[in-house]
Amino acid sequence: MRSLSAIFKAIAFSLATIGFYSLWLVVAPFVYFFATPKRRWRNFIFRHWAKTIVSVLGIKIRTNEIVPATPFFLVSNHLSYLDIVVLASQLDCVFIAKREVESWPVFGLLSRSMNTIFIDRARASDIPRVNALIVETLQSGQNIVVFPEGTSTAGASILPFKPSLLEPVARGHFPVAYSSIHYRTPPAEPPAHLSVCWWGTMTLMPHLWGVFRLSAIEATLTFGIETIRGTDRKELAQMLHEAVTTIFTPSTKSETVPRAVASGLELAP
Repeated sequence: MRSLSAIFKAIAFSLATIGFYSLWLVVAPFVYFFATPKRRWRNFIFRHWAKTIVSVLGIKIRTNEIVPATPFFLVSNHLSYLDIVVLASQLDCVFIAKREVESWPVFGLLSRSMNTIFIDRARASDIPRVNALIVETLQSGQNIVVFPEGTSTAGASILPFKPSLLEPVARGHFPVAYSSIHYRTPPAEPPAHLSVCWWGTMTLMPHLWGVFRLSAIEATLTFGIETIRGTDRKELAQMLHEAVTTIFTPSTKSETVPRAVASGLELAP
């Protein structure tokens, strides 16, 4: 029965993605040369695609609804590719993602169309290009979401924040918002750190199939009350890490995660 439900979810997921992407292909030529209409249509399609996927996957989102004012730069802990779906269903935003996401089935195609900023994490020389795009995006009135841990985790703790992509907001003394994501699954089903969180050597398609097999997912999205400013990117990274930690709820205990993974040394997705 669970496999049959998963098949229906997979079909609905695919049809929703194809449908919204097709809508974008129809609209894009008419708004391509007009920045504001193009941005509004992109936000509309991305937000409604995410809301549809949330419904298809049975994700119930709990949030304190303290949404930062536009344009915002938001940092969050990172547990899964589902973080993007959850956040996009609540916010109009541009994500920063690793370069490899471009080649993912479904997610890569949608990410490219939705103006995702890709970064090659293996090349430090790519950071200035990405930081310039961050400045350009914020100046155009768009919102940015960054996962400064640099990888998704099992949710036992929050890894140290990498400061490199905080340079533009530190240099411009721009206020930084923050949030925390937590997942929970029904008691009789695999725990969230093994079924929803995506970490270690987990591969995409088998993991996604496992997500389809879940009867429900509860996502708690907590936004920080205040924004944080800093003129030094390393100090700002530390302040943000401390702030996110104060509103963070672990998805599992550290002793359930292999030591190499818990220390942040995993081959992360």
